[in-house]
Amino acid sequence: MNGKKIKGDDKMKIGACGIACEVCGLYTSGICEGCDAGTAKSTKERVERLKKLGVLCPILECAMKKGVSYCSRDCKDFPCAKYKEDPFPYSNSYLRMYESRKRQ
Repeated sequence: MNGKKIKGDDKMKIGACGIACEVCGLYTSGICEGCDAGTAKSTKERVERLKKLGVLCPILECAMKKGVSYCSRDCKDFPCAKYKEDPFPYSNSYLRMYESRKRQ
């Protein structure tokens, strides 16, 4: 298995979108270094590097600008248009379910 292992005190990386990097093939194959939360110390530098490569994640950039760690937990606007326009990483049916439960 080529996956990265969590060592000692290392914490699992979770992207601002809520996806655990350790279960993403791009991360485990070494193609991506993982996102981390929108408020992680490394986020600003990571966003700048991704911009230069032309592969910026709009969700990570938005979370960083709003100062939220995880969209679904911390952002009052979740699920926002960014998720609905290009429903990554959640399906439209998940987003509808989330919204309906949030209103209850």
